Amino acid sequence: MTTYYAAVDMGASSGRLILGHMEQGKMVLEEIHRFENGMVKKEGELCWEFDRIFGEILIALKQCKEMGKIPVSIGVDTWGVDFVLLDENGQVIGNTVGYRDHRTDGMDEEVYRIISPEALYERTGIQKAIFNTIYQLMAVKKQHPEYLEKAQTLLHVPDYMHYLLTGVCSNEYTEATTGQLVNPHTRDWDYELIDMLGYPRRIFGKLVMPGTSIGHFSEKIQAEVGFDCEVVAPPTHDTGSAVLAVPANDDDFIYISSGTWSLMGLEKDAPDCSARSRELNLTNEGGYAGKIRYLKNIMGLWMIQSVRHEFHDAYSFGQICDMAEEAKDFPSRVDANDACFLSPENMTEEVRNYCRRTGQPVPETIGELATVIYTSLAECYARTAAELEEMAGRTFSRIHIVGGGANAGYLNELTAKATGKEIHCGPTEATAIGNITAQMIKAGVFTSVEQARTVIHESFDIKIYNG
Repeated sequence: MTTYYAAVDMGASSGRLILGHMEQGKMVLEEIHRFENGMVKKEGELCWEFDRIFGEILIALKQCKEMGKIPVSIGVDTWGVDFVLLDENGQVIGNTVGYRDHRTDGMDEEVYRIISPEALYERTGIQKAIFNTIYQLMAVKKQHPEYLEKAQTLLHVPDYMHYLLTGVCSNEYTEATTGQLVNPHTRDWDYELIDMLGYPRRIFGKLVMPGTSIGHFSEKIQAEVGFDCEVVAPPTHDTGSAVLAVPANDDDFIYISSGTWSLMGLEKDAPDCSARSRELNLTNEGGYAGKIRYLKNIMGLWMIQSVRHEFHDAYSFGQICDMAEEAKDFPSRVDANDACFLSPENMTEEVRNYCRRTGQPVPETIGELATVIYTSLAECYARTAAELEEMAGRTFSRIHIVGGGANAGYLNELTAKATGKEIHCGPTEATAIGNITAQMIKAGVFTSVEQARTVIHESFDIKIYNG
């Protein structure tokens, strides 16, 4: 009888439930249900539709039941930093505001009145990003202090989904680290920092590590979907799961988890909270088995996704890559990490305006826009690789690209050329694979991360580009 494990992998633009099982020594995946995700305007704020999203998860579970493929466990992974506040009755307080909302404008300065940027980095090792949980909570404190007075619990997005499935509140480590409120040495909340900022201690629950059992479906969920299932926390930050699925067991590589964001970095045993690390805007996020994901957040394919939408989704990503290659001699470049690209009204015009401001030729066609974005990303990857090598005190021979961006052939070719390194692309479903792998390790299917990564390498196609 086949044993199934379910991963709910939720990105900023879409989500899906994927089943995984072992077959003749290889991991096999099956997508059961896919759904759209995205922020919507509510009372002037950009918000997530968590009620609708959870409804989609229930639809997917019912489909598992109908197919006779009932998972023994399930885990949810999502993007980082966003959260809900629950009152004493377990009800959400206020709007479910997302990280691209502008409520955090100026909140960095409010935080820096209490603690300097240098001291904050030394304590947390997390790179400055205006949407981090630390700044979102400051926005709540300044704009809706009554919310913090009522709040009993803070749950990041995957923790909230686990709560809806089980009725159990939990705070998973890898996700919590993205918010800039965790001590990377103790792997626990920095309660002294939390007190300094005036956030109530009571809302920060005990951190649990990936592989921890959260509980089982509540009676209400069992009645609705028709079966019971254990809920196991994977690395709930999607990059944490994706890095677990990198198909390599040596240390001679840099990884890029490539999707809406590109997360480029190294897997380390200890954090680097040095002044030089802060200067380079590198970050120390939590990984599986207490590892540190030492990386840089790069804007990623969000820019291309946005431009594609603005051209009414008339072209596939493959077609856009082809048009970019045809326009490869277009000379303009942008800084992919510039804040102007985080949440513009119109990405196409933002790229054009950036080129105008910097005295470069202005891209007009979608091919020219795409070549500007793809080439700029590849050059950003090359600069980041050099920075990681500086901090590691060594060079690396290859880069592993996992996630949906592993399919962006033109970008991968540009990356090989820009970095001069061998580029290994795949698996594309790394986040779901890492999520399922954490569950399988807990269940004893794999005895170690090394064994799991060997199986992943043998189970999925890896394409290689040479620099």
